[in-house]
Amino acid sequence: MKSYTKQQLALRNGQDKPDIWVAYEGTIYDLTHSRLWKNGKHYEHWAGQDLTEELRDAPHTANVFLKFEVVGKLENTHDTNSR
Repeated sequence: MKSYTKQQLALRNGQDKPDIWVAYEGTIYDLTHSRLWKNGKHYEHWAGQDLTEELRDAPHTANVFLKFEVVGKLENTHDTNSR
């Protein structure tokens, strides 16, 4: 599975690139075709981010991601100096 950095994920925000991706618990999902994520925004959430912490307060569970394609995994940010 392909890995992406937080910086690469941030570009998939529906603005800088047409892709709308979010990460949750290290997995990156493609939400580009979701009508609820039009223009990269869903209520107070923005695409191109890791939503792991934010989902704790959401009115739904992580099961919402099951219907979306997995595009990769989020690189461990603690290893950024090793590149």
